[in-house]
Amino acid sequence: MVLLVDVRDKVATVTLNRPEARNALSPELAAAIPQAIAELDAREDVSAIVLTGADPAFCAGFDLKRLAATGTSRAEGTEPTTPAYWGPFPPHSTPVIGAINGPAVTGGFELALGCDFLIASERARFADTHARVGLMPGWGLTIRLPQLIGPARALQMSVTGEFVDGQRAFAWGLVNEVVPHAELLPRAHAIAAQIAEIPSAYIAEVRDMYREMALLDGDAAWAREHTRARNWIDQRFDRARLAGVRQDIVDRGRTFIAGEDKDAEAAR
Repeated sequence: MVLLVDVRDKVATVTLNRPEARNALSPELAAAIPQAIAELDAREDVSAIVLTGADPAFCAGFDLKRLAATGTSRAEGTEPTTPAYWGPFPPHSTPVIGAINGPAVTGGFELALGCDFLIASERARFADTHARVGLMPGWGLTIRLPQLIGPARALQMSVTGEFVDGQRAFAWGLVNEVVPHAELLPRAHAIAAQIAEIPSAYIAEVRDMYREMALLDGDAAWAREHTRARNWIDQRFDRARLAGVRQDIVDRGRTFIAGEDKDAEAAR
């Protein structure tokens, strides 16, 4: 199977599984990924999705052998189609965490950028080689990458094809964390488990707010956030639930602060 899906404790792990080809996007794999995301998003027992690759790579992009031989990445005999959505994934409400275990190149880089945020192994590498191959980005790289690392750095990556390692990606704001390779999936699953503790409707709302506010600026953004917040508290805020979980939230904060105090004392 070119794509593996495992669901446990409300967390789905989706693994690109063509390790012999560094998880290059064959037509079968390219079709399986959005289908899996859509199916998992519809499941009530899935609150977060972790997307990763079978070692040694995350994804080497589209299969260059097929492109060189046929000039297309789609399956033989099929007609070109344009999905009814932008980017590598269909619209979804479930957060997708990219667990980048190795090189993420060109189409694989765009696949990573389609995730909500990225956790990287120390073996992670990122490169945009569209221009070197003679193709142009079509999954949002020229939109998403400048938002994360700035237009000048993004353009440098695209016009050079230079590889960026995990530490530089972290310094630039491309990835949220860099962890030892063996700790990558445990860390990604730990983050996903925290998401799964919160009602999915709440996660979907705040995620949608972030996406909408990214399209606005200035007073329009402030006004829209205020309107959504007021509508939520008037129409959907669950006071009974808050009463039930309030002490747990307080205890969680106290535990964290106590841990910080111990660390500060040890550092003296």
